[in-house]
Amino acid sequence: MTEIHTTTALRSSERVIAGTTVVALRGEIDLLTARPLSERLDTLTADSCPDLVLDLRAVSFIDCAGLGVLCRARNRTADRRGRLRLVTGDTGLLRILRHAQLGGVFEIHARLSNALAARPESGDASATAG
Repeated sequence: MTEIHTTTALRSSERVIAGTTVVALRGEIDLLTARPLSERLDTLTADSCPDLVLDLRAVSFIDCAGLGVLCRARNRTADRRGRLRLVTGDTGLLRILRHAQLGGVFEIHARLSNALAARPESGDASATAG
């Protein structure tokens, strides 16, 4: 039996909540959608101390290209002494991150409110005043 994977367009919306940019993603993060998403995240992580939350609760699929986008955003954020949080409760995505040995790399929250309220994990003053 052959499985046919059809690509659903990735949609995103952005808003700023108390100085944190929240990017809500809906659809699939794959080879076809990775480049434009990566370009947008590059823009959002260009300044020093970016504070970014990626809301992945409505992401239905992610492949290795999508994981690469998440890693790139994380690395760019860390290089600029910023902070990146992921919001997902999807056990499939959490399993993918764990199998790719990325489970401990990202700060992950099940709820957007928790991601916004959470204090930075490190002793770094990631420049967010409570």
